[in-house]
Amino acid sequence: MDTANLSAFLAVAEHASFSRAAEQLHLTQPAISKRIATLEQQLDARLFDRIGRHISMTEAGRALKPRAEQIITALKDTRRALGNLSSQVQGRLSMATSHHIGLHRLPPVLRTYTAAYPDVALDIDFLDSEVAYDKVLHGEIELAVITLAPILEPPIMAKAVWDDPLDFVVAPEHPLANLPQVDLAQLAAYPAVFPGVNTFTHKVVSQLFQQRGVSPQIRMSTNYLETIKMMVSIGLAWSVLPRTMLDTQVKALQVPDVTLQRQLGVIWHSGRTLSNAGQALVRQLDCKQM
Repeated sequence: MDTANLSAFLAVAEHASFSRAAEQLHLTQPAISKRIATLEQQLDARLFDRIGRHISMTEAGRALKPRAEQIITALKDTRRALGNLSSQVQGRLSMATSHHIGLHRLPPVLRTYTAAYPDVALDIDFLDSEVAYDKVLHGEIELAVITLAPILEPPIMAKAVWDDPLDFVVAPEHPLANLPQVDLAQLAAYPAVFPGVNTFTHKVVSQLFQQRGVSPQIRMSTNYLETIKMMVSIGLAWSVLPRTMLDTQVKALQVPDVTLQRQLGVIWHSGRTLSNAGQALVRQLDCKQM
């Protein structure tokens, strides 16, 4: 069984689309269709139902998917382990980072890294931290530089790199903006815009309010911090933003006895071999640890 056919199957399963799978694998759509047809012939089972433009996995497809993932992950791990024998830092490093870290934290690290290891080809996806976490967990990427989950469990390994203080912010003309200090109850009297409910940052902020017995008025949510900043700056709501994003567009509030921060860092799968390139990036990040 050709592993290229399994990779095509997994790409179609992920996107529920032959065309998007073709884009991911840099192939034509007919080539993807041929690989799926070959795999179905080898297994003597239909893997996808095609109704109009809608594609869904059959029972056989659902049974194959975790096994195909194991095969592809084992192959990638074997290649990395053998590649590491040379001790050279080279090859392709598949990684992900959040948009915020990619903009505000990672550039100087990658500048130093690429200068030190010019033979490494970086394959970087910009993803929500939670999506990147799942991709590391399932072996789709080697490592990720993201907002760390409040609780990290095996098999995910993590190294905290940056403390990321968070501030409560409002527009300069907001009713709370000129108060010397505010408490959570005062904040809860006004509409808020929060990070998406499934984000690690949302969990950090929500836990604070739950511990204090206060319920914020969450009117809107979005995963993009730049969007949150815009919504705060025009006076639609208050929110919480990383201190690194503050400027004259928003004003930080003084909230006594409240310290909010999240941890930014790098994660990888403990059961899978990090390539020499991956190990070198972890070391580079470790040098930036604060």
